[in-house]
Amino acid sequence: MEDESNPAFENVMFRYTLNVSHLEEENRVLRDTVQKLRTDLDKFMEPALMVCEIHDLIGNNAVIRVPNGNMFYVNVAPECKSLKVGDLVVAEQKNLTVLKNIKSSKRFNVEKFVIIEKPSVSWDQIGGLESQINEVKEVIELPLVKPELFVKVGITPPKGVLLHGPPGTGKTLLAKAVAASTNSTFIELVGSELVQKFIGEGAKLVKEIFELARHKAPAVVFIDELDAIAAKRVDLGTSGEREVQRTFMQLLSEIDGFKPLDNVKIIGCTNRKDILDSAVMRPGRLDRLIKVPLPNEKGIERIFDIHSKNMSIGKINRKKVFELMKSMSGAEIKAVCTEAGYFAIREERTIVSGSDFMKAIEKIKQEDSEDGKDYIKMFG
Repeated sequence: MEDESNPAFENVMFRYTLNVSHLEEENRVLRDTVQKLRTDLDKFMEPALMVCEIHDLIGNNAVIRVPNGNMFYVNVAPECKSLKVGDLVVAEQKNLTVLKNIKSSKRFNVEKFVIIEKPSVSWDQIGGLESQINEVKEVIELPLVKPELFVKVGITPPKGVLLHGPPGTGKTLLAKAVAASTNSTFIELVGSELVQKFIGEGAKLVKEIFELARHKAPAVVFIDELDAIAAKRVDLGTSGEREVQRTFMQLLSEIDGFKPLDNVKIIGCTNRKDILDSAVMRPGRLDRLIKVPLPNEKGIERIFDIHSKNMSIGKINRKKVFELMKSMSGAEIKAVCTEAGYFAIREERTIVSGSDFMKAIEKIKQEDSEDGKDYIKMFG
């Protein structure tokens, strides 16, 4: 038998004890790791919870709306307290019992389909539309900036305006400028998109747009191509026509304001006022009609100065240039300035000459002429 007092024996026993302690520690770490993996595996195997919205509260139970739009009367777990209508909650998938509410910022699905911005367009950037600017200020800007004036006088401010006129005359600029002057959120949508992209959901989308506008008030809702959904109604009986009419009726109800519009103003825009349904233009809706025509001589000069103020321009015959620009819209005058600059760049010049403007005017007019011929071929 080996002597335990032998130093060699003691050294072997010490190393053995260290190895055992190390193995026991490693074994404990492995057991903890296995337990954690089992917990994670059990969690991954649990069925997912469904995110729903509280539609109504009835006693200790609730009516919830599930993602596909259906509604169910369900139980609420005792620990789920302080529920309110509109809250987002998670529910068990089998019996839809509400387990707990979740915090979530208010989001709108419609935000992905409309343009929302804080415009920086000033009134100084709009030329040749002095009378139209004054009308828009009276109808849109004044009620948002000084609502107390209307209270003292005892009248209700208009809910919105209808801007009508040829394309490119500055209707969108007017809407953006009034949104900027009142520090309002500018929400822009195109009427034709409501028809083309959201058949079956147009009315729901219109409702959500106005909810979004109230949430972001003060806001200006700008509806371009209003004639796409607000044209005169006819009894065609097709499913497409019925959906368009439902969307139009929802728009009328929102303008009428079954719920207060708060600081929300509506600006409709169309190139075809003649085909609009009279219902949208009756008093109490878009009853202020503002025509935005092609610019006159002074307007042409003002628009030209606005878009050419940063250009290096040589000696030009302004009178002749303005004479050739007659019957052009503001957008076309801007396009002339841009094209004239390109003519100079192509010849590696930094000064834009009078001939550049002449060639630019000719090019823009030629493009308009070709577009007109194409239109006649298609619809003539």
